[in-house]
Amino acid sequence: MSASRRLVSAIDTFTEWTGKIIAWLAAAMAVLTTVVVVMRYGFSTGSIAGQEAVTYLHATLFMLGAAYALKTDAHVRVDIFYRRFSPTAQAWVNALGGIVFLLPLCLLIMMISSDYVRQAWRIREISMDSGGIPAVFLLKSLIPAMALTLLLQGIAEILRNLARLQQDAAR
Repeated sequence: MSASRRLVSAIDTFTEWTGKIIAWLAAAMAVLTTVVVVMRYGFSTGSIAGQEAVTYLHATLFMLGAAYALKTDAHVRVDIFYRRFSPTAQAWVNALGGIVFLLPLCLLIMMISSDYVRQAWRIREISMDSGGIPAVFLLKSLIPAMALTLLLQGIAEILRNLARLQQDAAR
């Protein structure tokens, strides 16, 4: 097995494993939302921490689930023309799109979020609401984490598509 295939396999395994774990956050979020609503309207009591926890779960689900969505081809795609392309043309679009758009975007997000996240960690930023979750710095850390996991899966997708193009060219 070539080095690039091993790398693609390792990234895919990591993304698959984390994606399946992260998917369970949707169920946790639904249960927690139900609890918050029942507490609010059934018992006339609120929970700022509970409401914020729903936000944290939601952010984690979508930010860290982005790489899994890319891996499983579940991301949004404007495919007016793409769906009519041959598999080789689709591989070209995917490889070039990853190189020209995805990787630079992920690197840009990591660069521009680094000071923002570093500052949040430096002051151990907490919720501005009394009774809120004292871990806003962890929530903000999802930004570069999303960019990193998406970057890794983007590399795997680019390598996979380049391998397909190489295979098609050999035919």
